[in-house]
This record gives sequence, structure tokens and C-alpha cells, in this order.
Amino acid sequence: MKGFTLVEVLVALTIFALLAAAATGLLAFGIDARAAAAARLAEQAALVRTRALLAGDLGQAAARPWRDACGARQPAFASGGTLVIGLVRRGWRNDGGAARPSLQRVEWRLAGGRLTRATAPLVDGTATGTPTLLLDDVTSLRLRLHDGRGWAEGWTAEVPQALPRAAELTIVQGGAPPLRQVFLLPPVAP
Repeated sequence: MKGFTLVEVLVALTIFALLAAAATGLLAFGIDARAAAAARLAEQAALVRTRALLAGDLGQAAARPWRDACGARQPAFASGGTLVIGLVRRGWRNDGGAARPSLQRVEWRLAGGRLTRATAPLVDGTATGTPTLLLDDVTSLRLRLHDGRGWAEGWTAEVPQALPRAAELTIVQGGAPPLRQVFLLPPVAP
């Protein structure tokens, strides 16, 4: 009767163990690479969503001042402090036929490294709702606005219905390089 010797069995087990360890290492590397790729894709998707929302808000900006809850008149476009951009925009879809205008008040804020967007249910007299987190881990955000004469860091409107002509937003998120985006705003009739 012929069989395997103990040495042959040990050599076979050693080879199997080496192959199993290599396969486990490759599987772990694949899982780590997939998780890293998914995280990077989620970051890119958040940037794309943020850009699309910002392009929509700025591209539909309305030269319409609004009133706060106390009845005080507010400018059509505002920026400063934690408020990155505050404006009234056109084009709010009303698929349900609710009793509201197609105008919507929008506020973009940066606080604690978190860029959020909040909307108000009505243009005048209401506070904004719960903000939506757009970007996290924002280490730097710079907004410059073009008034037709040149770029400026802030916005001071000479008339309440004035809008800038363009906006430049530079975002630094985590250790990523700066992302600079430029948006045109609609022209305002004199």
C-alpha cells in the first residue's frame, strides 16, 4: 500500500497556506481599494451636486428684494460672515400645484467646515428650513463677486435689487487642491 509521507503532506500544506495567505492579501487589498474608490467617488459626486445646485441658484437669481420675519427689507443678493450667498431665485418647480410662487429664497452657509444650503418655503416673512449638508471638511472657501467694474471680496449693493454679474467660488476641501468655479448671473434690467 502506497501513501504520502509526512514530509510530502507538510510540503503540500505549506504550499496551500502560502497560496491562501496570498489570496487573502489580494482580497484585502481589493476591498481596501474598492472602499477608497467609493469614498473618492462620493466626494466627487458631492462636488458635482454642489456645483449643479450653485449654478442653478446663481443662474436663476432674481433681482427681487425680500422681507424677513420682522418685515425689514433685505437685498436681493447678500454675502458676508457665515452667509456665503443669500438670494431669491426663479424656477422653483410646482408640480403639486401648491399655492406658492415660483420664486424661492436660498441661503448658502459655511460653518464649522460644513457647506450647507437651506431654502425658505415662502420668499417673504419666513425662516429657512433645515439646511442640507453639501460639503464636509471644507478648510477654506473664498467668494469673489464681479459687479461689472471688477472683482471684489464682498458684496455691497447700491440698490436692493442689484445682482453681481459673476461669482467666483474657490473651495479647498481636506487635503485636496483648491477648486475654482466661476458662474455667470442673469443680467438685470435697468
